[in-house]
Amino acid sequence: MAVMDVARYILEQRGEMAAMKLQKLVYYSQCWALVWDEEPLFDEEIQAWMNGPVCKPLYDVNKGKFKITADDIADGDSNRLNEDEKETIDVVLKDYGDKTAQWLSDLTHLEEPWNRARRRCGAQPGEKCNEVITLADMHEYYSGIQKLEDEE
Repeated sequence: MAVMDVARYILEQRGEMAAMKLQKLVYYSQCWALVWDEEPLFDEEIQAWMNGPVCKPLYDVNKGKFKITADDIADGDSNRLNEDEKETIDVVLKDYGDKTAQWLSDLTHLEEPWNRARRRCGAQPGEKCNEVITLADMHEYYSGIQKLEDEE
């Protein structure tokens, strides 16, 4: 599976959106797939950039654009996603899809995976960092959130 397939599916479901919002929805799709399906949705790494998690190959496709449409993700094919993967993304879109790009970015800044990666590269607020947010960090953190929600 490729990040472009996930990005294209998100855009097909939600329509045009800010590039930053797409990055955050892709990130949360990856995080929750690790928790619910115990498998990554895609192989590409996610880095702890200044404005939150970013998948560089996706960034390279939409670099310089503010808004992105499914047509901008020419290499993506949502038909490569199986039903479980689509279901995971659909839940993420239900929970996060109506939030703004800035709200989602701010949320990632409050969460441990992004912060841990930023600490590893020694980045101060506002400084560049391309440290990878590990799958293990994502799984550990969001599994903890899942357990808390289940207990409520």
